[in-house]
Amino acid sequence: MSVASTVRVERYATGGRALLAIAVVVVLALISGPFWLSSEAMRLVVEFVCLLAMAQMWNLLVGYGGLVSIGQQAYIGIGGYALFVLANQLGLNPFLSVPLAGLVAALFALPTSRVLFGLSGGYFAVATWVVAEVYRLLVANISALGSGAGVSLTAMLAFDKGTREAITFWLAVALLLATTGGVYALLRSRLGLALTALRDSDVAAESQGVDVARIKLLVYVIAAFGTGCAGALYFLNALRISPDAAFGMDWIPLLFFTVIIGGIGTIEGPILGTLLYFTLRQLFADYGTWYLIALGLLAIVIMIRFPRGIYGELAARFGWRFFPVQRILRDP
Repeated sequence: MSVASTVRVERYATGGRALLAIAVVVVLALISGPFWLSSEAMRLVVEFVCLLAMAQMWNLLVGYGGLVSIGQQAYIGIGGYALFVLANQLGLNPFLSVPLAGLVAALFALPTSRVLFGLSGGYFAVATWVVAEVYRLLVANISALGSGAGVSLTAMLAFDKGTREAITFWLAVALLLATTGGVYALLRSRLGLALTALRDSDVAAESQGVDVARIKLLVYVIAAFGTGCAGALYFLNALRISPDAAFGMDWIPLLFFTVIIGGIGTIEGPILGTLLYFTLRQLFADYGTWYLIALGLLAIVIMIRFPRGIYGELAARFGWRFFPVQRILRDP
């Protein structure tokens, strides 16, 4: 009797369906957001989604692809500046320019990967930061892009405030579904199996026939696309961009906190980490940079006490899987 006939494969874990129903309700509430949320609340939600999308892409890159990057801000900046070029200088619709900016970031990722993929480990990580700095310096020296002072998104003057905020908000909902849902669909596919094997051991994965180099390139380009879209939407929401804001190192501690504290190598981890970050930021908003100290202390405690991250510990203890991508063998 074959193994396939004596076991069954289960995808859903404890609470998965109930949590999925909650997610549907949340998404429907978000879609109706422009009709009941204030302008300030909508801007905050857009910022939250942008950071979450960046975190999901960084988690895909690091947590599954094994490509430790400390220069992912390169694609945040490329996506942001691509939006401004497409909308301000080429006259394209600024909202339609958001996914196009992601494509521009993905195109930049192809030649960039040629430079980076010849390196490994710490050399790769440092090189990603160097590449991001090179892109920052290049943009800062282009007068048509405002040089170091930056530039405003004048294309948005064609839209009234209400229309601009509503469409930006709906773009954020679309980005949330595309990045989180897209990563979920990817990890449940055959490619996801190869990616999970790669996360555990690239040597073992290659010995089983996985094309490690091709998959790493694919993951790198996908992460660049998603990060570029998130960067474009972030600066569409801000209406202004500058090299330091777009390519600054400030992005990396945020990605580290949201992914590692939440739970690297899980879809749920970045969601929890981003929620935690925004909660602390709002609680300590009146204390200046004290919230950064609180984040640092919390990060130290969690990394020592829960090395798998908060969600990693919850999943291990209670079997909670909001996005069940693992395949569980059960007796028939």
